[in-house]
Amino acid sequence: MAFNIETERLRLRELRKSDLEGMFKLDSNPNVHKYLGNKPIKTKTEAQKILDSVLQQYTERGIGRFAVIEKASGDFIGWSGLRLNTEYNMNGFTKYYDVGYRLIERFWGKGYATESGKASVDYAFNTMKLPELYATTEISNQASHNALLKIGLQYKTDFFFEQEQMNLRWYTIKNPNL
Repeated sequence: MAFNIETERLRLRELRKSDLEGMFKLDSNPNVHKYLGNKPIKTKTEAQKILDSVLQQYTERGIGRFAVIEKASGDFIGWSGLRLNTEYNMNGFTKYYDVGYRLIERFWGKGYATESGKASVDYAFNTMKLPELYATTEISNQASHNALLKIGLQYKTDFFFEQEQMNLRWYTIKNPNL
């Protein structure tokens, strides 16, 4: 499955096996995982499992997170995009599309989460014709909260996610074209 979405500064494409180094750099950083349950990965084998899971989502669900490439440098800077969540009950939902992002730390604070998130929402609504998207963030992750609001999502409520024993915020955005 191939995706190619361009923004002013970024290219979003399907994740590839060649993204293993970047995925390891991303998910092995404790700062990246501060609001994700503090469970950074320790091996490239763990990174490979994450990558394989997304590749499987492309096949089984027709969508999965996108690799985010900085146009100016050609660097893999993380992932962004859509996912059909069927694994967890989140705030009473068991099958829904969510938008999310995770970036390598040195690319934080540049507006890339917002830029890639807006492109993902546009793809969801204009290409996939989805009626609604959701998102979550850990309750004290103010940077992610701000990015989700800039993307256009609306904060709805806080809830406790039993699976990970975390307090989360719940967001939604409706397709304005439907």
